[in-house]
Amino acid sequence: MQVITWSLRLVIFFLFAGFAAMNSENIVVHYYEDCFVEIPLSVALLAFFALGVFLTIFTSLRCLVGKK
Repeated sequence: MQVITWSLRLVIFFLFAGFAAMNSENIVVHYYEDCFVEIPLSVALLAFFALGVFLTIFTSLRCLVGKK
């Protein structure tokens, strides 16, 4: 079972690595009026995905602690 799990993880890693390699163009993320940053698309997607995971975990823990 561990062999299947690790092979699936490896396949997913290579898919994400290939996606990041093919989408290495820079994008401009604008903040306020004159503030902006230029980063690769894959980095922006990873950052926003990680932010979504963090917010989901944070709100789930807050709801679980509040019910006790």
